[in-house]
Amino acid sequence: MQELPKNKFVTLNTEALAKRFGRSVSWPTNDLFGLPLVSARPEAMAKDIVRRAAEGQSTIVNFLNAHCVNVARSDEGYREALCASDLVLPDGIGIELAGRMQNIDTGPNLNGTDLFPHLCEVAAHKHQRLFLLGGRPGVAKKAGEWAQKKYPKLEVSGTHSGYFTRKEEEALIAQINATRSSLLLVGLGVPNQEKWIAKNKDRLKPPVVMGVGGLFDYYSGRIPRAPDWIRKLKSEWVWRLAMEPSRMAKRYLWGNATFLAYAAYEAVRLSPVRKSANLAAKRMIDLVVSIAMIFILLPLLVGTALSIWLEDRGPVFFKQTRIGEDGTPFEMLKFRSMYQDAEARREALVAQSDRSGTCFKMRSDPRITKTGKFIRRFSIDELPQLFNVVKGSMALVGPRPALPGEVASYQGTQWQRLYGKPGLTCTWQVRGRAEIPFERQAIMDRAYLKNASIWVDIKLLASTPMAVLAGRGAY
Repeated sequence: MQELPKNKFVTLNTEALAKRFGRSVSWPTNDLFGLPLVSARPEAMAKDIVRRAAEGQSTIVNFLNAHCVNVARSDEGYREALCASDLVLPDGIGIELAGRMQNIDTGPNLNGTDLFPHLCEVAAHKHQRLFLLGGRPGVAKKAGEWAQKKYPKLEVSGTHSGYFTRKEEEALIAQINATRSSLLLVGLGVPNQEKWIAKNKDRLKPPVVMGVGGLFDYYSGRIPRAPDWIRKLKSEWVWRLAMEPSRMAKRYLWGNATFLAYAAYEAVRLSPVRKSANLAAKRMIDLVVSIAMIFILLPLLVGTALSIWLEDRGPVFFKQTRIGEDGTPFEMLKFRSMYQDAEARREALVAQSDRSGTCFKMRSDPRITKTGKFIRRFSIDELPQLFNVVKGSMALVGPRPALPGEVASYQGTQWQRLYGKPGLTCTWQVRGRAEIPFERQAIMDRAYLKNASIWVDIKLLASTPMAVLAGRGAY
């Protein structure tokens, strides 16, 4: 593997988490526009994608270019689909320029059009089947014929145009699955392809699914590719605009200008000086507010501790290892709300969890004491974490701290919720708590970290008391 760039996010992904939780991360990444963009050479990337296909490793691959960033800003469903990707590959000069604005080397351009021949070559060598979905009628078929002519040992097991109705979708998925393909390339255009993949990923049998945009148009011969000298100048978008001016004018003229303005704004917002000032101000507010709250709430804290002790004469506090910023473990403090043998009884109750996926939750957990039910309902059990805030292992606002076992099961960009200091309250805490699925919680945490500011923290802190009184998702 190539040497890792000096980037704290790369350190987190490839070193800290892999060491602590035994989970390997294949590639160094750079955080840009809130997404972990893979840094790798095209040949190596193609080998890794085909390896995943051959091993049956479920993987969603999507690309990020300037147009994608513009669409993601206004389309929440598309944004969530990108966040659910296992690999996000940098595509085009726009991403490279945005990286330069933030002093980030985004690495080689991994656009799908250049990556396709490498994929075909490796897939042919490894005897992996491809299914091509997308484009106008006949386009995917011609692209498949080009690939098989270029790489005679390659098996394109099926093709289908991008034109199908909802009624036809079920039969199409059955057709794809029947071919026993290991790589499915979906060319329905942004954002349709990413949303289609996200919606149907659990019904699709090919382990690797990629959103490839207009790739088939080029290899079918419908649209000629730019000459090499234009590609070397990183101006292929100019060629594509010339080929389809009426369809691409808005995307490339207005769209590129909008993207560059937004990229410049992000570079200023995330500049080291501004980030340092925000972090210093956040820490000061954390200290002042948490110390003040400890003194104001002291009678409640003492009364709660006494009630817990009187019920079963057990420990008042519950200490538990949680995972904090950059994957660093710390000891989180809570009022004990469960019987003393709760951890021993947990395994027998996992199957009864009211929430599927990463986090275990039960509405009527038999391990909770009478006092525990009350203090959980009003989040009083969380108040000792004010001492964690004073100590510096937590903040007032930030993603809720996760258990080591939960972190070990994270998928795709869910790792990103560890990029900031965990907090007492967060976005999903004030919008429904346990009623919000973990997958959605992770997306909301990532969005908070991307747009974190003192003003956002103040709004979330102001919303927390009403959320606690409402009790939605409190169990």
